Amino acid sequence: MDGKWLWMILGMGAVTYIPRMLPLVAMKAEGIPPFLQGILKNVPYAVLGALIFPAIFVIHTGDLRHITTGDFLFGLIGGAVAFITAYLGWNIIFVVLSSIAILTLSSALF
Repeated sequence: MDGKWLWMILGMGAVTYIPRMLPLVAMKAEGIPPFLQGILKNVPYAVLGALIFPAIFVIHTGDLRHITTGDFLFGLIGGAVAFITAYLGWNIIFVVLSSIAILTLSSALF
């Protein structure tokens, strides 16, 4: 391996590590304020909504040329399950897994 590649990999590692390390070092002495803790607890749900919600409207289960109303309902079922489980306060992993499980079960049944 050429020396440039090694320096590039080390540089990329440093660039990704430093922003992750600094908040931990800076906040360790003081602790995270309760207001900021409340905001950070909601970040995974906000990201889930921002990434998955638009996909509900463009989901397709079969041929791209023949998108049906059933495809939209399929997306709505998954979105509804994700919304309900997130509203109940489930962990983000369980929110995603519950939607996947319901959609897998519904696709096997119908």
